[in-house]
Amino acid sequence: MYLKPGFEKEYEKRHAAIWPELVKMIKEQGVGNYSIFWDEDTNILFAYQECSGEGNSQDTTDVDPITQKWWDMMADIMEVNPDNSPVTIPIQEVFHLD
Repeated sequence: MYLKPGFEKEYEKRHAAIWPELVKMIKEQGVGNYSIFWDEDTNILFAYQECSGEGNSQDTTDVDPITQKWWDMMADIMEVNPDNSPVTIPIQEVFHLD
């Protein structure tokens, strides 16, 4: 995902006040151990999450109203698609160590 320049503090502020109903929904979808990292040189946001099912928090099919509302609120500080979902690039795991 991509953060617009100058919005680093605002991004952190909004996530510090994440809505309880959004957290509940994400967890109910089987997402846990969820972290987002920011690369200050590129403004790239890297999200890591462990999923116990097939879904993930970046799935743009069958978007529920809570997620859509969150995307709409975040659209002014991130690069987004026409539906306000964050622009994301899937990446392939090339190494794993348990």
